Amino acid sequence: MKAKIGYFLPQFPGQTHIFFWRERQFLTELGIETDLVSTQLPPRAITSHVWAEEAKKNTVYLFPLTAKDFINSFIEVLKAGPIAWWQCLAVIAKARDTSLSEKVRLLALVLVAGKLVGLARTKNWSHIHVHSCADSANIAMFASLLSKVSYSLTLHGPLTDYGPNQAQKWHFSTFAIVITKKLYDEVNQCLAGHLPQKIAIAPMGVDLSRFHRKTAYSAWNGNDACYIFSCGRLNRCKGHADLIAAIDILRKRGFNAHLQIAGEDEQGGSGYRQELEKLIEQLSLKNCVSLLGAVSEDIVNDSLEKAHVFALASLHEPLGVAIMEAMAMEMPIVVTGSGGVKELVDDGIDGLLVEPEAPEQLADAIAHILQNPELASLLSQESRKKIIAKFSHSRSAETLAQCLEEVGNLTAKRLTL
Repeated sequence: MKAKIGYFLPQFPGQTHIFFWRERQFLTELGIETDLVSTQLPPRAITSHVWAEEAKKNTVYLFPLTAKDFINSFIEVLKAGPIAWWQCLAVIAKARDTSLSEKVRLLALVLVAGKLVGLARTKNWSHIHVHSCADSANIAMFASLLSKVSYSLTLHGPLTDYGPNQAQKWHFSTFAIVITKKLYDEVNQCLAGHLPQKIAIAPMGVDLSRFHRKTAYSAWNGNDACYIFSCGRLNRCKGHADLIAAIDILRKRGFNAHLQIAGEDEQGGSGYRQELEKLIEQLSLKNCVSLLGAVSEDIVNDSLEKAHVFALASLHEPLGVAIMEAMAMEMPIVVTGSGGVKELVDDGIDGLLVEPEAPEQLADAIAHILQNPELASLLSQESRKKIIAKFSHSRSAETLAQCLEEVGNLTAKRLTL
C-alpha cells in the first residue's frame, strides 16, 4: 500500500512552484501519494504554468474559511481536549519576538489548524510535509499538537525570511530538509537545542527531461543583437534593477544588448513591476528591455534557447532553480555569488560569479562571455554536466522519501514498545 501524506505549499501554484510539481510527480514514482494542500490561491497573474489549472483543481485551500469550515474546525479543536489546548496556548505564550497582536494571530491559526486536522483524518494522511517555514509551519505545528499527526519542514531560504517562532516550529517537527550547506549551518547555529533529530541537506533540482536544448548552443557572432535572459519574480531581492543598469552600460559600450526578464511581482503586476518600468523608461531602454510577466516553462525554455547569456543579479539567492534551469539548458551564466549560489556554480568553470549590487562588474562579466565564444561554449557544456551530476530533481524527492521511511520505522517501533 502506498504511503499517503499531505503536501503543504503556501499560495500554490505560484510562478516559482514548478519544482514542487515535479517533486510531487517523482514522489508518486517512489510510492508516496501526495494530497495537495495550500494556504490560499495566489493572484491569477502569477499562475502561468500549463499545469496550473490541474493543480488548482487538486488542491484544498485553507483560506478563506467558510461558515461550514469554521464550525468543523472549531469542533476539531474541541475534540482535541484540554491537554492539546494547553500545549497550543503554551506555544503561543513562549513564541519569541512576537507582539501581543502577533500572539492573537497565532491563536487564530489554531482554528485554521483544526481544518488541517480534519483533512488529515478524512484523507488518511500518515504525515504532513511543509515546503515553508512561515505561517504554514505554524499551522502544521498546531495541527500536530491537536491531533498528533507528524509534520516536517523544508527550508528554502534564510530563517529571517520566514518570520518569528522558528524555534518551536522546528522543535515539534519530526525531521527537516534544508536546500544548502549554508542553511544547514545557519539552523544549527540559530536553533541549537530546538532541532529535530534528523536534518537532511537536499538541494532543489531540475527535471532534465523537461529542460534540454532542441538546437546546439550558439555563441554571439559579434555583429547582430546579443540577447540576455533572466528569470525570477519581480522583487528587489532579485536585483533586476542592477541587471537593467548593466544592460544600459553594455549599450553605452556599443553592444546591441537586449534583455528579457521572466517573472511577475507578488501583487500580480501592481507592485515592484511598476518601479522597474519607470527605471526602464528613465534609461530609455523600452525598445530593448522586456518584462515578460509570469510565463510557462515552455516560454522559459524557448527564451533560453534563443539567448546568448543567462544573468541573474540576486542580492541574496538561497540556491536558485532558475539558475539550474538555465544550466540544464546549456547556457553560459553570469550570476551573483550570494547566498548558497557558490554551492551550485564554480566560478570560471560552469559559470561566472560577480558581487551583488555591482552593475559595472555584471556588465564586464556579460561582455567577457559575449566577446569570447570559446569561453561561452565551454561554460555552456560544463553547466549541464553540473546539473546532471548534482542537481537532478529526483534528489530532493528521494531524500524526502528516505526521511519518511525512517519516520515510519520509528513510529512502528514505538507502537511495539
